[in-house]
Amino acid sequence: MKVLVTGAAGFIGYHVAARLLERGAQVVGLDNLNDYYDVSLKQARLGRLEGAPNFRFVRIDVADRDGMAALFREGFDRVIHLAAQAGVRYSLEDPHAYVDANVVGFMNILEGCRHHEVEHLVYASTSSVYGSHTRMPFSEHDSVDHPLAIYAATKKANELMAHSYSHLYRLPTTGLRFFTVYGPWGRPDMALFKFTRAILAGEPIDVYNHGHHQRDFTYVDDIAEGVVRACDHVAAANPEWDSDAPDPATSDAPYRIYNIGNNQPVQLTRYIEVLEECLGRKAEKRMLPMQPGDVPDTYADSGLLAEAVGYRPSTSVEEGVRRFVEWYRAYYRV
Repeated sequence: MKVLVTGAAGFIGYHVAARLLERGAQVVGLDNLNDYYDVSLKQARLGRLEGAPNFRFVRIDVADRDGMAALFREGFDRVIHLAAQAGVRYSLEDPHAYVDANVVGFMNILEGCRHHEVEHLVYASTSSVYGSHTRMPFSEHDSVDHPLAIYAATKKANELMAHSYSHLYRLPTTGLRFFTVYGPWGRPDMALFKFTRAILAGEPIDVYNHGHHQRDFTYVDDIAEGVVRACDHVAAANPEWDSDAPDPATSDAPYRIYNIGNNQPVQLTRYIEVLEECLGRKAEKRMLPMQPGDVPDTYADSGLLAEAVGYRPSTSVEEGVRRFVEWYRAYYRV
């Protein structure tokens, strides 16, 4: 099987590409290697992938219409689209970057899949689409029409765009709503990475919402396994879908939406405690209010994905943070 993985030099994309290579897939990894964060970290991830004989890297921006059209002419069996402009807070500074990468780029992906008969498109959505929801655990059957940041709005747009292509062209699409992914080779702009760096440097950490956040922290290996299994499970129409009471998670088109989260929310203060235990150091905490665009709590109902592909995330926060700290100390020689 030949699979295109976009964002292959990114955090989740690297782990997904590695999982596919382990099982013998032919993987073409795409990334634009932008400087949103340390490019050397992206290159280090790529270096680990490029040792595999059935991996090839192409440097293209998904927003490059002509470049993407040329790439798709190679032909792919399946596409896993993970390239995006990530981060909630940065979307307040540069919203145009999110529209270019997440909306224009996704249109190029859809068009490539449509014109070249891709069997299945799996793409990254986010728990942020739940926005101002307070009823938890979050369910795919609920409406998600109140995003709190442009990042979340672009991901909601991806789900809508995917449905239109599933309906018009019978393109099987599966959207995965990720819940606070963490682990080795993570992004430097995420909390665990920033906290670890600051604590080891003896600097204070910024704790937003005074630590009262709850997050469904999900270990990256669990995410990668879920993505690959979802890719294997080609989206199909729901024969019981009712247009009088439409279910947002399914359709009479080959379209599916799944949460992929740990189903065990952890308070931010506890997350920091676990990190302190793994580092053997206490953090100096700078308590701050909630930031614009942040969601107070996330908690995934991941039952639909478990039913579809027979898999649930299983790594505890204690184990996952320990593995991240081991990777961080080794990679940065701390």
